[in-house]
Amino acid sequence: MLSWSVIVTRLSLAALFGLLIGLERGRKNWAAGLRTHMMVCVGSSLIMMVSAFGFSDILGSENIGLDPSRVAAQVVSGIGFIGAGAILLSKQGTVRGLTTAAGLWTVAAIGLATGGGLYFAAGATTVIALIILWALEPLEQLYLKKLGHITLTITTNAEINNMDLLKNLLQKEGLKIQSLTIEKNKDCFDYHVKIDRMKVEVLETIVDEIKKDDNIKDISWTL
Repeated sequence: MLSWSVIVTRLSLAALFGLLIGLERGRKNWAAGLRTHMMVCVGSSLIMMVSAFGFSDILGSENIGLDPSRVAAQVVSGIGFIGAGAILLSKQGTVRGLTTAAGLWTVAAIGLATGGGLYFAAGATTVIALIILWALEPLEQLYLKKLGHITLTITTNAEINNMDLLKNLLQKEGLKIQSLTIEKNKDCFDYHVKIDRMKVEVLETIVDEIKKDDNIKDISWTL
C-alpha cells in the first residue's frame, strides 16, 4: 500500500496540473473551467491509485484473479460523457467545445499518470498541453484568417423562392459556397451561407447586389 505522504503528494500534483490547464480554459468562460479540470484530474489520480493498490490485500488469494488496470481503463471511456457536455452546436451549424473536450480527456490521462507515480510524464504532458492550448492559439488564428471562411447570414421574407435565391448566389462571380443551411422562423427565413474567404471590398459589392432583391430583409457576415 502507498503511504499517506505519497497519496497526498499524488493527489496534490494532480490538482495542480488540472488547475494549470483549467486556468487556460477558464479564461474563455467555458463551462468546463478551472474546477472541472481539477476535479477530473484529481478523480482520475485517485481511481488510478485504487486500481493499482486498492485490491492488494486480496490479490494472490485462492480462486481470485483480478486485473488492476481495468478500473483505471474505464476512465478513458467514462470521461467521454463529461467531454460530450462541453461540445455545443450553434444555430449556424458550427461545432464548438471540441478542444475543451479533448482537454478534459488529456487532463484525465494526466491524473492517471500522476496516480501511477509517473510524475515526469504527467508534468511534461501538462506543459505540452498548455503550449498547444495557449501558445499555439495565435498561430492557429493567423492560419484561419488566411485560409478560413466567411459566414453570410441572409434574412428574407417568408414568401421568397428558395431556388431563385440559391441560383442567384451560385451565379455570383467569386462567391464560392462551402455550405448552406436554412432556418425557418415565424415570418422569415435565415440563410447561413459559409463561403471561402475573399477581400472585403469584393464581398461588399456582392452583398450590395444581393440586397437589390426586395425579399431580402437583412444581410450580415462574420469572419
